[in-house]
Amino acid sequence: MKAVRKVLCVVLVLLMAVACFTGCKKENKSDKEYVQEKGVLVVGITDFAPMDYQDEDGNWIGFDADLAKAFAKKLGVKVEFQLIDWDNKAFELEGKAIDVVWNGMTITDKVKAAMDCSNPYCNNQQMVIVKKSVADQYTTKDSVKGLKFAVEEGSAGQEQVEALGAEFTPVADQTAALLEVKAGTADAAVIDSLMAAATVGEGTDYADLMYTVGLNDEQYGVGFRKGSDLVDELNAFFKEYYESGEMLKLAKKYKIVESAIIEQK
Repeated sequence: MKAVRKVLCVVLVLLMAVACFTGCKKENKSDKEYVQEKGVLVVGITDFAPMDYQDEDGNWIGFDADLAKAFAKKLGVKVEFQLIDWDNKAFELEGKAIDVVWNGMTITDKVKAAMDCSNPYCNNQQMVIVKKSVADQYTTKDSVKGLKFAVEEGSAGQEQVEALGAEFTPVADQTAALLEVKAGTADAAVIDSLMAAATVGEGTDYADLMYTVGLNDEQYGVGFRKGSDLVDELNAFFKEYYESGEMLKLAKKYKIVESAIIEQK
């Protein structure tokens, strides 16, 4: 009986060791392996032309969206675009609801503390948007400090408005911020210069709005989980895409050549 118990104990210990080894192996799986095993790269985005937006058929397109599709193809996986609450992007990433934040994301100290970022690939500014009828009154940083702003919650635009010491209301995304100004429920919005150039002014849905003051100079990066090996993969992809001429071709397609950092080191 004792011999049987001893054998059972040995078997139990071996099973526990195997389970432990298997669990450790799973935990040590790299991000690249994790994405390739599930066969899909889940990209966290907001609706943000010309980076990520939908065509008439509901397909996601844009400079970022097209780059993400090409990168996923290189990894040998499909791509899935997931709309996220921008203020919760780090939580979505860490919880593996998404695999990457790829949506004209400004590289800030706060962002770098929460995730690992790719090399910069676009230059940008945070622009003040007001109604065209009053635009000539707001041409400097000092002149806009007394305005009531609408800003995307958790965005670089919010950080700039906070730095101004101005009053603001956080909203879901940059489009919502523009709608607040158009409706007159906010005096101004702060959005990315790339979006401002594509969506504000004559010939757009916001023809009565105008961008005036640039509050800063910044750069975009793509965010991954801390320690992710996909960062180096993407940096290598950016370099290859530049050298092949595809990066420039894509920048021309979405009319952001002046902003895109075409050459990658």
